Amino acid sequence: MRHVQVALKSLRIEIPHATRILRRSTRIGVKLSTQPVPKKIVLAYSGGLDTSVILPWLKERYPGVKLVAFACELGQGDELSGIEKKAYASGADEVIVADLKKEFAEQYCFPMLRAHAIYEQDYLLGTSIARPLIAAKQVEAARATGADAVGHGATGKGNDQVRFELTYMALAPDLKIIAPWKDPSFELRDRESAIDYATKHNIPIPVSKKKIYSQDRNLWHISHEGAEIEHPDSEPNWDACLTMTSPLAKTPDESEVVEVEFEKGNPIGVNGKHYAGDALIAELNKIGGKHGVGVAVLVENRLVGMKSRGVYETPGGTILYEAHKALEQLCIERDTLHFKQQIALKYAELVYNGQWFHPLRESLQTFIDHTNATVTGVARVRLFKGRAMAIGAKSPHTLYDPQLASFSMEGYDVTAARGFIDLFGLPMKVAQQAKRKTKRS
Repeated sequence: MRHVQVALKSLRIEIPHATRILRRSTRIGVKLSTQPVPKKIVLAYSGGLDTSVILPWLKERYPGVKLVAFACELGQGDELSGIEKKAYASGADEVIVADLKKEFAEQYCFPMLRAHAIYEQDYLLGTSIARPLIAAKQVEAARATGADAVGHGATGKGNDQVRFELTYMALAPDLKIIAPWKDPSFELRDRESAIDYATKHNIPIPVSKKKIYSQDRNLWHISHEGAEIEHPDSEPNWDACLTMTSPLAKTPDESEVVEVEFEKGNPIGVNGKHYAGDALIAELNKIGGKHGVGVAVLVENRLVGMKSRGVYETPGGTILYEAHKALEQLCIERDTLHFKQQIALKYAELVYNGQWFHPLRESLQTFIDHTNATVTGVARVRLFKGRAMAIGAKSPHTLYDPQLASFSMEGYDVTAARGFIDLFGLPMKVAQQAKRKTKRS
């Protein structure tokens, strides 16, 4: 509270002086920027096109600013190879590379899996679920390095800007937020100009004007946007864009069955072997990718209001969702399961919109985890030519009773069914009677 009072006191002293400067500057035609002036920025740095050009641009935009390039190892493969050297060459004063694969899998992907969250029927939320973790760790890095600002390279037309900034606001509202794509002085308005800027400043980048897919990869998935994918009437160039999965024409002609073991809704083993969360997803990515599993082409509704089209590869996640679904069908009572399916839609929307730290998401998680307390067992999934299909499941908590499910009427009171139907159908019967009476009159 004392810091707030001091800040307010300082503000009251400086306002008249600032007003005189503003009036004087306006008279002589100087346009003052409303962008906060940071001293030290922790930038979410991937080594991709956008953040690669933003590092040197920030040095030009804020002379004397200190830059911390913050990179997360989320299972991108070899994308982070040489990233420290590249970041320093691009203008970073400090570089932090945090290995978050296990935390990403077990504290973010698996809770989302337990919710069975899918956005608009097809998207398994691979990019959406990663952003809150990156932003939260940026905040931690800012505290550790004494930075007064955090920043990102998301554009002003996409969802990621919201996901990053909502997390900053929730966890560290005192930190300045630096978003170059929303800065009026940021002259790199498209990917082509960003490539030209990188070339001019000798910054190595993983794209060219001939191959201009925008890709986001982590342990859970890889997304592709741009080029022919932006045209809804065009089939994507599978040979050019697919990375984690094989094109269907190159997949095996024999199917494969994979067993996934769960404990309380969390996957813990594959084919009889137990793994940590990140290693488990990686193993399923390898198996599923070979069979072309988990490829989706989606025209989605962005939070900011426009539609966009992308290709998503989620081989391991697709297998996990199919296996998890099979066990939920066995272990969760009907009304609870149906209500959980409704909640999954809202949960997916919260994740997509970057509201991971929203109280509603946290409250829904409590309900979801309660429903998954009995989702323990093994599910078998057959993989073939892009399809993952659950073919069997078993659980010590199964609610499936073979005797009840059979065609045998032995031990079953059939007269109870007659009364049940009469009462269950009574509202429909009364409504139709009233409708017929109205027509006659």
